[in-house]
Amino acid sequence: MSAGSITRRNVLGAGVVSLAALSFPAIVRAQSLKSLKPVNLLADWVYGGPNAGLVVAKEKGFFADAGLDVTINQGKGSGSTAQIVASKAVQFGFADGFVVGNSVSKGMKLKMVAGVYRRNPCAALVLEESDIRSPKDLEGKTVGIATGSAQFQQWPAFIKGAGLDASKVRVINVDGAGAGPALISGQVAAIAGFAQGYIPSIEIRGKKKVRAFWYADEGVTAMSNGIIVHQDLLADPDLIRGMVRATMKGFLYGRANAEEMTQIVKKYQETTDPAITLREAQLSWSTWVTPTTANKPLGWMAPEDWTATVAVLKTYGGVTTPLEAAELYTNEFVPTEAEFIPPQNV
Repeated sequence: MSAGSITRRNVLGAGVVSLAALSFPAIVRAQSLKSLKPVNLLADWVYGGPNAGLVVAKEKGFFADAGLDVTINQGKGSGSTAQIVASKAVQFGFADGFVVGNSVSKGMKLKMVAGVYRRNPCAALVLEESDIRSPKDLEGKTVGIATGSAQFQQWPAFIKGAGLDASKVRVINVDGAGAGPALISGQVAAIAGFAQGYIPSIEIRGKKKVRAFWYADEGVTAMSNGIIVHQDLLADPDLIRGMVRATMKGFLYGRANAEEMTQIVKKYQETTDPAITLREAQLSWSTWVTPTTANKPLGWMAPEDWTATVAVLKTYGGVTTPLEAAELYTNEFVPTEAEFIPPQNV
């Protein structure tokens, strides 16, 4: 038989080799998946530009690189996420720091282990076409705010910081879903909420330009969204450290690769509009850095910002129990490498 002859044995042998070659990567992947630690993460809301880093971290394999098999679920608000993390139904949550502080004051054993929106994202929003050019012009107007929300609780602080006469501003309850339409239709002259949650849809879908009066510009400091855990999970520092590192990589990668980020979000939430997702993300990026967190890695939280947050909670948020800033957060698990320092916007 010549060297070039093909026999049944040759064919079978080649088939076995080919099958083994094809199967080997799959076997390795399966074994790798088995070695990953299952983890649950609950978002604050539906997937979008603001929390895109969560799904980017999963899609790009950053969680897997950290040895984690992360299941992410969409949330129904930071208050709900905080309660579920406090119940230990999930290990990690993405929620608002102001809400977390309020929750801890009520006995929930929570800790923020990384901060992302480190500048207060709350703002009073008006249409550019209106006659409202400054916060002072809100006097004599009706403002829609969701009762019980962080922006509602912080509203008196905004009023004071802006030098407004509270008796001259009418505040009515408008839920989150109805706020944008209420502003566009003229039912209210202004709404208050997370700027990144409202401005994009009003401007892109509603075709109306928006003017924002940021709470932070009126001296209302409040830590916003970050990664939270039940305090008992602090006993597993390697798990938290890996989760924080991977999540921060997800947010930073999404910012550096914005178009890809919008497509990843759309994969996980098909109803999203990439243009809105991008605008949401851009507004969120403006909340990543404060004067006290300048040139610090994403995730790192300034003691001064948490102290100011607690002061707002005690003065305006209805907190009457003893509450110290140090109870609410830790920077122990935040990566320190320069690659985690985000672009500076202050």
